[in-house]
Amino acid sequence: MPSVWETLEEALESHPEPRVLGSGLKLKDRINAQEDAKALKEAMKGLGTNEKVLVEILTQRSNAQRQQIREAYEKLTDHKLERDLKSELKGHLEDALVALVQTPAEFDCHELMRAMKGAGSKESILIEIFASRTNEQIRALSDAYLKETEHLLIRDLRRDVSGDFSKALLLLLEAKRDESVTVDERLARKDAKALQQAAEKKWGTDEDKFIEILCERSMCQLRQTCVEYRKLAGKTLQKSIESEMKGDLEALLVAIVKCVKSTPAYFAEELHKSMKGGGTCESTLSRIMVSRSEIDMMDIRKNYRLFKQHSLYSAIDSDVSGDYGDCMKALCGGDN
Repeated sequence: MPSVWETLEEALESHPEPRVLGSGLKLKDRINAQEDAKALKEAMKGLGTNEKVLVEILTQRSNAQRQQIREAYEKLTDHKLERDLKSELKGHLEDALVALVQTPAEFDCHELMRAMKGAGSKESILIEIFASRTNEQIRALSDAYLKETEHLLIRDLRRDVSGDFSKALLLLLEAKRDESVTVDERLARKDAKALQQAAEKKWGTDEDKFIEILCERSMCQLRQTCVEYRKLAGKTLQKSIESEMKGDLEALLVAIVKCVKSTPAYFAEELHKSMKGGGTCESTLSRIMVSRSEIDMMDIRKNYRLFKQHSLYSAIDSDVSGDYGDCMKALCGGDN
């Protein structure tokens, strides 16, 4: 039986651009930010915190609406909402609700800071963010990082990672990927041939050619390159990368190719991994659920069923519980 990725590879020829279904969240068209700010204040007032009220409000508003509430809360209390959430909550629920009141760029910034903190990097976070974000999102992330740390992200990234992995990340950080939707089939065939030759180089793989093409071409163009590569080489580009490379560069380039095939499928697989085995990686679960909740959650739910034959909602329900579980299920948006 072919894998999910092989099935998606076969679909590229007939469906070159995956259709995005949207968030699936049940959000209010209009809100009263002052009333929401007041309700949040009351929920954190006194000796006990009403976590259910916090979850209900913050998961049923869009990020743009949460920014209005954030501003209204500061005017009402003279406190920052993030600070009060951190003082009243703890653990994974704290992390998730704080993430929800940040802008997407601020959240990505703090995740990168966490990834680069301490003696070693959490490369999986770097890979997930840089493989899946648009130029605009990467530029916003860089601006947020400079505002937060007063450092250029490129400087800190150079200090934290090295080798070909660093070369690829720094190229992605430039946020100059072609984002046109026009596909040049002649260029796709040329790139496919160049990648095949780079993979079959006598004295090792030419990583620079893979980095150049996969980090600079548009996603639409790369979909056609995947089609041409399979015709030319008799195997998928993903399999070539997996067989010819290793380590963090392999993981990054494979993640890019997976996003080329289907970004929602990539995140569905990452969610499956976060809840696989003996324990749940709540930080990964929260990061994906928060960052994708308003973008392509319905498609992620659809693709999750391809990996596990049951719903993402039911997986979350069986893996995490309490107010944190309710928060994640609310961001999931449904059981279909």
